[in-house]
Amino acid sequence: MNTMVLNEVGMRDGLQSLRSIMPTSAKRKWIDTAYEAGVRSMEVASFVPAKLLPQMADADEVVAHALTFPGLTVTVLAPNLRGAQNALASGAHRIVVPVSVSAAHSQSNVRCSPEHMVEAFARMCELRNQAGHPVKMIAGMSTAFGCTLQGHVPLEDLLALTRKVLEAGCDMVSLADTSGYATPGQVAQTLQAVRAVAGNKLQSAHFHDTRGLALANALVAVQHGIGELDASLGGIGGCPFAPGVSGNAVSEDLVFMLQGMGVRTGIDIERLLVCRAVVQAALPDERLYGHIARVGLPRQFPSLA
Repeated sequence: MNTMVLNEVGMRDGLQSLRSIMPTSAKRKWIDTAYEAGVRSMEVASFVPAKLLPQMADADEVVAHALTFPGLTVTVLAPNLRGAQNALASGAHRIVVPVSVSAAHSQSNVRCSPEHMVEAFARMCELRNQAGHPVKMIAGMSTAFGCTLQGHVPLEDLLALTRKVLEAGCDMVSLADTSGYATPGQVAQTLQAVRAVAGNKLQSAHFHDTRGLALANALVAVQHGIGELDASLGGIGGCPFAPGVSGNAVSEDLVFMLQGMGVRTGIDIERLLVCRAVVQAALPDERLYGHIARVGLPRQFPSLA
């Protein structure tokens, strides 16, 4: 793998679990500075009722701003048909739909069973087709490696649900370690098994750093052909419906690891740290994580790759 897409998810997955509500103007500046750093894929909002997630009340405005940048892939999340309708209307390039493998997490997150969520996903794909929008529909397979509510999530359940979302019309499969349960060996085994079912539609992975293994798991994902990794600036975020979960993979640290391996991301780490400062200023009461921000880059390390 010589190149890797880093999908910055801080504006959605990062903000959704924080008590602080970032002003729309700060979100625009986040997009501006991330784009200047070379980030070309961002998940910027979730189309959910504002009363449930007030952090996402300005989704339309944020998406509209992101769409003004040439070459930027704009992704949003939609958990139901109404959300998908709003997401399609927004003009976003990709819609990720959370499909929990864990029945317990599915009930907590979207108030329905995994099977019913697949049915909803199929209707969303049909809605996209009827509207004629060139939007990529992504099945975000949540709790693919374990669940704080259910515990063990059998690999057979993940494979069965993956087959169903493929039949429903998904364009891309993303495996998410929603609860931070994954270990490198498990990631390797799971990717191999899902690849046999999904083929080249398995393109993305999403790791949380709850137990300090996000980078190790990301490394294994790279070695098994994953071409896109989710990460959040400063490692903020987590699922508000998965108790005890904290922190996404840190964007800055992930870029550092990848570039140290000779994998091109197109992202300038020093400019990414400028973006981080913008986010920290807008969230003065929130803790940001990451090692590169704390100790800096090694001498003579190329900031851009």
